[in-house]
Amino acid sequence: MAKVPLSPFGKDRSSFLDDASFQKNQAALAAQVVELQDRRAGIEAGWGASYADRVHQKGKLTARERIELLRDPDTRLFEVGTFVNDGLSFGKLKSPAAGVVTAFVRVAGRWTMVIANDNTVASGSWWPKTPEKIERAQEMALRLRLPVVYLVDCSGLFLPEQSHTFPGRTGAGHIFQKNSKLSAAGVPQIAGVFGDCIAGGGYMPIISDRVFMTEQAYMVIAGAALIQGAKSQKLSSLDIGGPEVHVHQSGCADVRVPDDQVALTLIREEIQKLPTSGADFYRHGAEACPPLHPTAELNGLFPPDHRHVYDMEQVIARLVDHSMFWELWPERGREVIVGIARVGGLYMGFCANRQGLIDDAEREGQKKPAGILYREGIAKLAAFSRACNDDGVPIVWLQDISGFDIGVEAERLGLLGYGSSLIYSNSTNQVPMFTLLLRKASGAGYYAMAGLPYEPVVQLSTPITRQSVMEGRTLAIAAFNTKLDDQFEIAVSDPAERAAIAQGMADTEARIEGDMDPYKSASQMDTDEVVAPAELRAWLELFAETAYQSPGYRRLKNPRIWSLHDLAALAEPRRAKGRTSLEWLVVTQGDRFELQTPKAGLITELPRKGWALAPGQPAGVLLVLGQAVDLVLPAGIAGMVDGDPLREVRRPVGAGTTLLVLRPLGDALQAVETAQAGEHSGVLAIPSPQSGRFYQRPSPHDPAFLELGAILEAGMPVGLIEVMKTFAQVPFVPQGALPAKVRAVRWLVSDGADVEEGTPLLEVEPA
Repeated sequence: MAKVPLSPFGKDRSSFLDDASFQKNQAALAAQVVELQDRRAGIEAGWGASYADRVHQKGKLTARERIELLRDPDTRLFEVGTFVNDGLSFGKLKSPAAGVVTAFVRVAGRWTMVIANDNTVASGSWWPKTPEKIERAQEMALRLRLPVVYLVDCSGLFLPEQSHTFPGRTGAGHIFQKNSKLSAAGVPQIAGVFGDCIAGGGYMPIISDRVFMTEQAYMVIAGAALIQGAKSQKLSSLDIGGPEVHVHQSGCADVRVPDDQVALTLIREEIQKLPTSGADFYRHGAEACPPLHPTAELNGLFPPDHRHVYDMEQVIARLVDHSMFWELWPERGREVIVGIARVGGLYMGFCANRQGLIDDAEREGQKKPAGILYREGIAKLAAFSRACNDDGVPIVWLQDISGFDIGVEAERLGLLGYGSSLIYSNSTNQVPMFTLLLRKASGAGYYAMAGLPYEPVVQLSTPITRQSVMEGRTLAIAAFNTKLDDQFEIAVSDPAERAAIAQGMADTEARIEGDMDPYKSASQMDTDEVVAPAELRAWLELFAETAYQSPGYRRLKNPRIWSLHDLAALAEPRRAKGRTSLEWLVVTQGDRFELQTPKAGLITELPRKGWALAPGQPAGVLLVLGQAVDLVLPAGIAGMVDGDPLREVRRPVGAGTTLLVLRPLGDALQAVETAQAGEHSGVLAIPSPQSGRFYQRPSPHDPAFLELGAILEAGMPVGLIEVMKTFAQVPFVPQGALPAKVRAVRWLVSDGADVEEGTPLLEVEPA
């Protein structure tokens, strides 16, 4: 198949999220985005203006000023590891960004990894986590074969904390091993030495392919102060290892330059000698295009309460070119979304956790929460991951996951085995993988969706990300379970003991909630960077370009011969030329039609709930002795698909099996004639879309979504439905007897009531 079948994906925001909810979400995130920007600004300042002045007085530039001169004009810097050591003190001192800037920087049209010692923070010393941060940046460059630029101005280890930086597997010496591995892989390394370059700082540039030294620079195993003390010699560090020594005598450096500016100019010239990016070749004639649906809307799509759901499809639609997507196996493993899209004109694979409720394929007529991995979804992820690896398509993982399914049924279905298959795939993939933690990153699901232990090239978090084994409230319940009843309420009568348990649970929940803070994760290097949702598209463009920049080191198949096409074809029913069609058998039940199979066979396709069908239209595919047969509607039969027939797909059926129910198009979604209406029969009402517990307000402390007398328009929220601790909004849908605009008259169910699908919730009248 020569063409990748990208299709429109997503909707206009107003069609699925009303203005009030969008603005509320946006306002809640706005404060966190401001905090993110303020934290970044504080870290970028290093130890402050006075230390920057000291650098300038020496005739040097600061690390960030050097990067500004190095990068291409009008290009963005993508810093990683910004928050390493954030919130930590070493004695009375802090080490913003661990005293080193690591960033993806575009230089002479090529993406590079720049590693620059922050000379405003203890003269660029290495603090605890500094070596690990440098090594992480080197690893990113190695995985993508990006040139590495070292801007060295380092006075060695911060000695009071040497026990945390010198020894260990990832201690300071591991940097030089990474230098060697980069060199062995043919990755260009260029070093500019701008000042102090002592001990480990002296070793760092040596393996580089080019080394430039300014007149103020020196590279020494030991500085003058140590030598004077040990050997009673009167020397300066420049005498010992300045450019006169290393450029003209030892050969440890290549070029001697007068100042920072000249060194940076020459580094740019060296980068320009390298091959240009292969990204444009791998666009296969396509152009980079923004999403059809605005990326800026991402800051308003996520509810403030992490228990409330949103539509993952709408997130993807705001990240990919033209909002076009090829979703594979959409009817299987519905808890996850897998597919292909272009980002910046380049193909990327996407694996994402769907939110909300889905039909339970194992239990007919029941629903289960998404955001959890079940058997089909795990198998779907593993097959897609392997195919992308085989085809050379980089993978983006969009995580919002609570974990794996648990219980007797999960074990019977072999989730351990399926999970191991997925973990094996992600552990052995050679294709670049990038992980975005949108919100929840919990339990083994965090591992299975290519969390940091499975070595994605980069892992990003947002200000609302929550990394944990389990939520704070859940852990508190587990810790105090023996003191709680079946409803998880405290089951002791003694007031003092009751108060102590309540306080203990609150303290446990608060501690766990604090541990889930994304900045704490970033400080510990449990994630690479914290970014706002609206910034994610720019990061994905970076990931795509860097993944395709350097050809020749990994498999990159032409899209015509992707394995993904083969897998997609095998999942489709056979479609022989001139294949036969049969009419559904129809049984009339009042004003509804039951559609029954005319023959025995394997049902492989059915229309979705809510689809409108006309006479003569195909409405399903039946495999009869291996031959695909179209099932069409007889003359005079039309209607809208009721219920959700997807659970019926891919199962054998006998002749006369009822699979579809059509109701009249004129009264779709009208709740007034349902069996559940009871005493409210004849009332114009908004029905419950599913069974669960109905709430009139977002949380117990918030006002209701609407007041009686308020005007409702399409998409505006009526309340929430909770199923298994998953909360989904109930929007107003003006269909059937419900006009486009209504006025709320009275509640037909109480706040917190259990309701069935179709139960009238709110009486309304035309506005």
